[in-house]
Amino acid sequence: MGVLGLREFRLLFGAQAVSWLGDRMVPIALAFAVLELGGSASAVGIVLACGMLPMVGSLLIGGVVADRVSRRAVMVTADLVRLVTQGAIAALLIAGEAEIWMLAALAGLTGAASGFFNPASTGLLPAIVPPERLQEANGVRATAMSGGEIAGPAVAGVLIAAAGPGWALAIDAATFAISAAFLARLRLPERVPRAASSFLADLREGWGVFRSLTWVWTFVAWAAFGNLLWGAWSVLGPVIAERELGGAAAWGTVLAAMGVGALLGGIVALRARPRRPLVLASLTVGLFAAPLAFLAAGAPVALLAVGALLGGTAMMLGNSIWESTLQRYVPAESLSRVSAYDWFGSMAFQPLGLAIWGPIAALIGISASLWVAAALMAASTAALLALPAIRELQAEPQAV
Repeated sequence: MGVLGLREFRLLFGAQAVSWLGDRMVPIALAFAVLELGGSASAVGIVLACGMLPMVGSLLIGGVVADRVSRRAVMVTADLVRLVTQGAIAALLIAGEAEIWMLAALAGLTGAASGFFNPASTGLLPAIVPPERLQEANGVRATAMSGGEIAGPAVAGVLIAAAGPGWALAIDAATFAISAAFLARLRLPERVPRAASSFLADLREGWGVFRSLTWVWTFVAWAAFGNLLWGAWSVLGPVIAERELGGAAAWGTVLAAMGVGALLGGIVALRARPRRPLVLASLTVGLFAAPLAFLAAGAPVALLAVGALLGGTAMMLGNSIWESTLQRYVPAESLSRVSAYDWFGSMAFQPLGLAIWGPIAALIGISASLWVAAALMAASTAALLALPAIRELQAEPQAV
């Protein structure tokens, strides 16, 4: 595979492959840790939201920092912080000293570090990969992520069932150490000199580029709404698994199927060259209505796995196309900041989504809540595709 012949990309690929494996163990491990501590569906949602909210809050700062200093240094520092915080959660759980508020607080620190890491990661790739190979590079990265999507939940489910959620989180902590070691070896080209300006000026400049691109902010607004809806899956799925499907191992199997779908999506992304990239990205991500509907219908594990596989395929293919489009169209000197607004906007409502679906389910029932989420996911996709800015963006970049 050609892009893997580039030394710096191999290092980045290795770092993200191992880190993603650990990351995909975290949602299931945290959810079942809360349930084991006697928490309700609402408590699961609150802990997961506490991990997301600081990440969303730190994204814009992280984007400015990554455009002003070494993106590699930002990523290594974020990995080391997450090594400490995830290690602390693991130690508390294994020692039997954990309380729900401790999980929430440490998850929040992990999330804040991720808010610095993610924009730096998006901005780093075009510095080490030629423009004509960005789609291939994002496709290869997608295969690494999908490997984590498959193995992470499956391993976590087995570990939780056999030894407890603390051991799954301990493995996640170790992956951050390995990722930092890979990233520290990167040799990056000289940065283009930037005029000295204030932090707020840089933030305003990034916002100006972001809002000037209608296709960017409309797609991000749609993603924000979709992530709010997807909170129903993240919060209510483990509760259904605990009550009706056989526990963590069953839910790990469903999430591993999503990883298989992500692998398929990554393979397709390696060669995908859509003429209208945002139309394809919108259609694929709209498939997330399927797993929500299957969960709402009380489907058995096998059918849930099929829905999850469809969702995983959509996620990886859609994300790969979206990131490649951003990297081609957005000026390199603004890319991390625009990416930060992308991350910030896309995830702005995700903590709310994680927090509200437990109370909504208590009010109208779990199944009804999931049906509402599935219907709104499908309707929002149709609304996005009606926008000319999404339908008309061509594959070949125009002047920005």
